Amino acid sequence: MTTLLVTHPACLAHEMGPGHPERPDRLRAIEAILEDERFQGLIREQAPRAPRGAILRVHPEDYVAALEGAAPAKGLTWLDADTAMGPGTWEASLRAAGGAVAAVDEVMGSKAANAFVAVRPPGHHAERATAMGFCFLNNAAIAARHAQAEHGAERVAILDFDVHHGNGTQDIFWSDATVMYASTHQMPLYPGTGGVHERGEHGTIINAPLAPGDGGEQFRAAMETLILPRLEAFRPDLMIISAGFDAHQRDPLGNLNLTEADYAWATGKVMDIAGRHARGRVVSVLEGGYDLAGLSRSAAAHVQTLMEGD
Repeated sequence: MTTLLVTHPACLAHEMGPGHPERPDRLRAIEAILEDERFQGLIREQAPRAPRGAILRVHPEDYVAALEGAAPAKGLTWLDADTAMGPGTWEASLRAAGGAVAAVDEVMGSKAANAFVAVRPPGHHAERATAMGFCFLNNAAIAARHAQAEHGAERVAILDFDVHHGNGTQDIFWSDATVMYASTHQMPLYPGTGGVHERGEHGTIINAPLAPGDGGEQFRAAMETLILPRLEAFRPDLMIISAGFDAHQRDPLGNLNLTEADYAWATGKVMDIAGRHARGRVVSVLEGGYDLAGLSRSAAAHVQTLMEGD
């Protein structure tokens, strides 16, 4: 088995206006670097639209219908100060969530060892019924629920190393003992959630905030002391990564100083846990990352590590 790459051209058609950091060039930069010869062994598939039922396991019908109806025929519809829908947004959102679902199918069905879902818009700020922070549907959460409903996964763990806390994922799984959500992120920073005291109803929320200016040493220490032991004890049937690369030292939206080597290291640690408890099953879904060089090089290090372990 090899590593699966899932993406779709529709994800390039989501636009939020000139100068917006969450722009199509993010995906183009990743696609360009993954054309390098070292990535020729990837299985490449296009993301299908997410089935309505898969979305409704996470988001209520009235919210989904309102989002679908808000997509304009032209121009932009702003949902908050940072988050807008254009004519291509809803289709891109369906493909982003659908890519995550398809990756779960392939990995849980032993057709691929692991997967990277290179899609946009991102998802981890999307709460049950609130779009925010460039996010509309929570792709990682939809993937986790799909793994449980369709593939019998009893315990799913989500590791989020985006520079921003995934308030949406935490909101969705706050009361759920079957899904563990673990996050490293800068604090203080948008959206203002993610304190160490936020643990969920069953202690399955783990937040390891980092201070502005922290780098790889602090990130690795937080992972090794707070997060990895908890993931190990949880014994997940599937590991999902919310792979945001905006904690990179080049990124304009954060003040952390991670490098490509830190992302490769974290990816390897997740794969080790998945190897012991989840038959190696890892599904990674793109979140943030807004400096194109830092994003593309970090994504490449991440994918190369996935490929080396498959």
